[in-house]
Amino acid sequence: MALVTAPILALASLAAFAATATATASGAPIARKPNAALGVAPGKSNMMDCNGWSPKYKSFSFSFRMRCADPRGKIGAHQPPWVADGRIYQSNGRFMDNGHYVGHDEPSVKFISSAPNSGNTFTYYVKLPVDPARPPTNSGTVVDYAELSIAPWFGLPLCDPESYPQNPCTPDSDRNIGANTPKAAGSGFLELQLFPPGFAPFVDDVSCSRRSWCAAIGVFGLESQFNFKNMNENCPETESFAFLQNNGIPTGPPGPQKIDLATFLPNAHTLLMGQGDVLKVSITDPKAGITATIHDLTTSQTGFMTASARNGFMETSFKNCRGIRHTFHAEYDTARAQNQVPWITLDGGVMMAQEAGHSELCSSLTDRDYESTGSYKDFDVYDGCAEEGNNHRHEAGEGGCNLNTFICKNPTTEGTAGPIPCPKKSFLSGQLCEFADSACRPKGFRPVTIHGHKAREYSPVTLCLQNRFQDGDLDFDGLSYQNGKWPDGSKDSPTSMRYAGPFDGSGAPYPQIQFETDIGGSEFLCNIFTGQNCDAPPLSAKFYPFWSLTSARGQGIGRLFTSPDCIWNFGAKIPGVTRYAFGGDGQYGHVTKTGAFGGTLISKIRANPEVNRKLGCRVLRDPVKAAR
Repeated sequence: MALVTAPILALASLAAFAATATATASGAPIARKPNAALGVAPGKSNMMDCNGWSPKYKSFSFSFRMRCADPRGKIGAHQPPWVADGRIYQSNGRFMDNGHYVGHDEPSVKFISSAPNSGNTFTYYVKLPVDPARPPTNSGTVVDYAELSIAPWFGLPLCDPESYPQNPCTPDSDRNIGANTPKAAGSGFLELQLFPPGFAPFVDDVSCSRRSWCAAIGVFGLESQFNFKNMNENCPETESFAFLQNNGIPTGPPGPQKIDLATFLPNAHTLLMGQGDVLKVSITDPKAGITATIHDLTTSQTGFMTASARNGFMETSFKNCRGIRHTFHAEYDTARAQNQVPWITLDGGVMMAQEAGHSELCSSLTDRDYESTGSYKDFDVYDGCAEEGNNHRHEAGEGGCNLNTFICKNPTTEGTAGPIPCPKKSFLSGQLCEFADSACRPKGFRPVTIHGHKAREYSPVTLCLQNRFQDGDLDFDGLSYQNGKWPDGSKDSPTSMRYAGPFDGSGAPYPQIQFETDIGGSEFLCNIFTGQNCDAPPLSAKFYPFWSLTSARGQGIGRLFTSPDCIWNFGAKIPGVTRYAFGGDGQYGHVTKTGAFGGTLISKIRANPEVNRKLGCRVLRDPVKAAR
């Protein structure tokens, strides 16, 4: 039984849509294209639905849903109530892709500034984590970074008049309306994602290679009018994707209509980075299009990618899912708090984030399967876990699922003190449940076929990504939600990912921040209308990772930042290193009450502690610009 990516739900046809506007010259508002009907038709396999539930198009890889942007739902939309732990729960505003919940876990920091160009030009400095000297274990006693976060990323809003809510957008301008209103500018979202090593191949797993990090840009759009009116369910959330390359040329077509296997296979020009490398990570917005660049200061290598029409990037018409070649630019001039993306769960500005909640260890796999994606085949994939192996526990796992009856074995969800049975066993029920641990791959080498050639890939542990029948660990018992797994100074956990910045185009730091996470939307017991049981950590979890600062000696970023510079870490408290933890998991605050997505926990706006002299932190500037 091959893994399939097309959903089974039938959908009503689209309602009438608004007439297109005429495109204008550069510098003026960009409107929807008048020739959208003549655009690029989707191929047989594509990324017309990043989340993989389109009823018409087959997603190139369902594994990519764990890297999608997370949409919010309709304003005022109530789902039917459900009963759990003897209590009645009701929700509001979650996004459902053809009847499937697709939210996931993205703890983040949003940076706020009113400086000119702070919304389109900035730089971070990063020191990549180093995995433990000992290999990871199937019991979870030794953990690599890829098991905790599949994609640390940096984000910002983009102009996309073909995206929600289908209005013109003026690039690099604060005239655009970021609030979720009918007059908001058409918005896309850019994520510059970094992928840790260990679990290859990237096309259906986590990593580019066994030993090296890589990076890519994803450009996301939502094909809908305001408040999800006339949303095209055939292509609800689209993605353009391309690795950062030393020559700037994509490995394959990046546009959602034409993505193929080459798009997801690194080649000789793909930027590969070593553990512990020091990086200069920049996003700029020249005339050629929004550009992401990483300078590896340890190896002197550089990779970059421009989201341009010339490189094959595309907008998508919400009328017919056809692609329109497009050069993307930043939406805003500044990074003011109100400069957001109206359709994503996070407050979508200039931000850094970690993608968590996609890792379950398994002692014994069941329901053997295989994945066939274009000219790629993986012959050793499993849908279920007979015995979950985290922390020496040997409990029955979730899945597999029967593709004829849609019924799954032992689906679970969040309870008040741990996982509880899902109210429904069908993965078509629309419940916020972990229906299966799939896709799981056994420890060791396994055969794959790439373009008809036999190859071998390797997994250091038996790992389940929980991304086929739902998007992530929705009972919150995997590695991301356990004590002693995230960086805490132990030799059996990886080092923290360290950050300095961002710095704007003049080299100045951003003066304000907000901590936020959209984990509440993924919590079964969270009533995102009232905020009841919307927590970090979730009620079922034992731990939730958080952001912290250190100014300890030896904890800087290369020679660019040293004590008493304050450097961001992510994970747990590190004895002798962590100086400020900002309340640990309490830093994310509470569910917002302002009409934004109710599943997002967000703190109040506060001064950027990284440059707060009262905390003993030196006021940083971009060291490269300062040296000029």
